Amino acid sequence: MQLVTIVGSERLSAGDMSAARDAAAAAGMETGDVRWMEAEAVAEFSGTGPSAAVRDAVEAVLPHADVIVQSAAERRRRLFIADMDSTMITVECIDELADYAGLKAEISAVTEAAMRGEIDFAGALERRVALLADLPLASIDECLRDRVRLSPGARTLVQTLRSQQVYTLLVSGGFTHFTGPVAAMIGFDEARANVLETRGDVLTGKVLEPIVDAHAKREALTGTAQGRGIALTETIAIGDGANDLLMVETAGLGVAYHAKPKLADAADMRIRRGDLTVLLHALGIPRADWAA
Repeated sequence: MQLVTIVGSERLSAGDMSAARDAAAAAGMETGDVRWMEAEAVAEFSGTGPSAAVRDAVEAVLPHADVIVQSAAERRRRLFIADMDSTMITVECIDELADYAGLKAEISAVTEAAMRGEIDFAGALERRVALLADLPLASIDECLRDRVRLSPGARTLVQTLRSQQVYTLLVSGGFTHFTGPVAAMIGFDEARANVLETRGDVLTGKVLEPIVDAHAKREALTGTAQGRGIALTETIAIGDGANDLLMVETAGLGVAYHAKPKLADAADMRIRRGDLTVLLHALGIPRADWAA
């Protein structure tokens, strides 16, 4: 049995839900009755049919909503693994650091190509970090203080998941200088990222091995799940770019958050309109149980 959850970024009407059921039926789903989880905001219906086709069909008729189609039996999750840059925070940290070196436009272009999957991530990372040689460590502290902002709903999502006994892991192709503080601000159980080499009070322009790339992110997911006795069907992975593709494809519920096309096409669930708390609706956690 499949469960279709619809979260509106604007008011949802009975007409919207009728259109959603019609679209799901046209895509091959035999649908049940609509259940309103939050009046004019969140609704669900069950049915049997092809998940991806139903999701695409309902998204097409409800462009102002996020649509999640998943197995009702697998809704309960026990491990959440998340990307950081442009997912749990609103910026790409390396691009913001580059601004302090007067190289933001140049480095941002490489970041965008890497996130779209057009160039190799590890090579692109090494090229960008090399341009930051001799940048003072004080610039990292300044960047963290002045540029890094949490994505809407980040704290509520992670702290609510932890209250539901879900283990939370932040894994980033960015840098430990940022993931440590960000993980603490949001409330993650654990964080992993790349390590920038330093010399005295400046960056050397090198990143230490091993590099946290797409393969390392997938290994973080599978290794943590295995180590904690969690089935992959009980896991969630969320990200926005090509470096998140392997973990999103491997997780029981792979989520694309305002993502680049390559990741959005591969994900089970796409948050296109709302904030990170859309995922709490997808998991069936009522607002009364959300962390304050």
